[in-house]
Amino acid sequence: MELSPSAHVDTFCRDRLPAFALWPQLHFDLQELTYPERLNCAGRLLDDAVERWGADRPCLLTPAERWTYGDLLRRANQVARVLTEDFGVRPGNRVLLRGPNNPWLVAAWFGVLKAGCVAVTTMPLLRAAELAQLHEISLPAVAVCDHRYLEELQAADAPGLQVIAYGGSAADDLVARCAAKDATFRTVDTAADDVALIAFTSGTTGRPKATLHFHRDVLANADTFSRHIVRPRPDDVFTGTPPLAFTFGLGGLVVFPLYVGAASLLLEQATPGQLADHVAEHGVTVLFTAPTAYRAIMAAGKADRLANLRRCVAAGEALPAQVWEDFHAATGLRIIDGIGATEMLHVFISAADDDIRPGSTGRPVPGYRARVVDETGEPVPDGEPGLLAVTGPTGCRYLDDPRQTTYVKNGWNITGDTYIRDAEGYFWYVARSDDMIVSSGYNIAGPEVEKALVTHPYVEDCGVVGAPDDRRGMIVKAYVVLKPEVSGDEVTAKELQDHVKQTIAPYKYPRAIEFVADLPRTINGKLQRAELRKHALGAAS
Repeated sequence: MELSPSAHVDTFCRDRLPAFALWPQLHFDLQELTYPERLNCAGRLLDDAVERWGADRPCLLTPAERWTYGDLLRRANQVARVLTEDFGVRPGNRVLLRGPNNPWLVAAWFGVLKAGCVAVTTMPLLRAAELAQLHEISLPAVAVCDHRYLEELQAADAPGLQVIAYGGSAADDLVARCAAKDATFRTVDTAADDVALIAFTSGTTGRPKATLHFHRDVLANADTFSRHIVRPRPDDVFTGTPPLAFTFGLGGLVVFPLYVGAASLLLEQATPGQLADHVAEHGVTVLFTAPTAYRAIMAAGKADRLANLRRCVAAGEALPAQVWEDFHAATGLRIIDGIGATEMLHVFISAADDDIRPGSTGRPVPGYRARVVDETGEPVPDGEPGLLAVTGPTGCRYLDDPRQTTYVKNGWNITGDTYIRDAEGYFWYVARSDDMIVSSGYNIAGPEVEKALVTHPYVEDCGVVGAPDDRRGMIVKAYVVLKPEVSGDEVTAKELQDHVKQTIAPYKYPRAIEFVADLPRTINGKLQRAELRKHALGAAS
């Protein structure tokens, strides 16, 4: 299928980009960041890989399956045909993807991009209300959903959404539809700055922010962090735990390995112990996961199962120096720490090998610039805390969201993290600057948990913040004022936790609940979360 000049293109995303004056600075300092004006990242990642390395090269692995690059290309082409021929999607349409990490989710992602559409990959644990909100923001034409995760999607308020299930036994299942399609498809000719994907990140108000990323952005992260820090090889086998809905997972499990002709082991679920066993059994050489998982692997006595690894990458939360040291002592491996953001698509500060300083996040990844600034945007002296500011070949572009002016100031992306830069140019994490709770690599908005809690009939008022935790870095802690007739005991706490799990994604539930008589509020009634954070910090010490 070729996109002819007369073909109708859905300009929904382009029309809702922030005004150019509100974009961050973009710079393409490295030779490898020079991309042609016409570019479809799916063609570069998949079609070009088959042409270079052949169709029989191992590509996507699972504990039970093995797909070659040729298999993935064939199925991605068939998905593109199903979308365009059976469901009438056209370039620029959004397609929502829902499912755990498995080959068909990857095939669907590539099929969407090859058809010139915009991939909206979502967390499989999201509930109906959350899915309805994402639908309201991105207005997808079609949803491609693992058959095991249909219930919440079907319960969501998503008028006009066509749903295609995959992996089941129904006659109209995507897999059956694909089997009846020709396996060739001419990738739609998109511009390098056409929107390729919408990635959602939680907002501190509880309303998700939709970040827009171009085709060139997808490759830019491979040409910066992956190329210069991870340094993958064609014979590598990647694996990890982040969902593909997280851009950390999309990069580490799909984009980075395929860009160099490597293979990726996809795991739908794995405890840290099981993850270590999979690493050993499948010859994994590059691992992407959260710092808490590395700690848990050691605690489970599974460090010896990682003997085949040559690269370990951590992100999503700060990596404590002691965890780095303990892991290095147990395995001889040096964990590559890094900080990324959905707004930036992937990691922009990191370090590897002899450049690592345990406890430090690292230095700006080649292609990026970073500094620590005060509230006015002026750089602060080395050794003093301030706001982390970043620029590079990628940057924040929210879909029709006034919070663009909060994240981008004076041309810099202000990540919401407090950092210190030392005299050698290394960046040291201090804390989150806003109300985001980062727990085991998951970003959780406190106000969203509050909204779920107050719908329970026992709750009079509540406030939710992050509390320090040795295992998870931080946990969600709720301060709850109960109705007068309700007693604050363990049974009540468990009921409230279960209620949150049923209302929003289960990983967001408060692991600690403290019942209080009242909450700190300003004279205008605004919740003083800073006071709650101080209380949580004091209670943990």
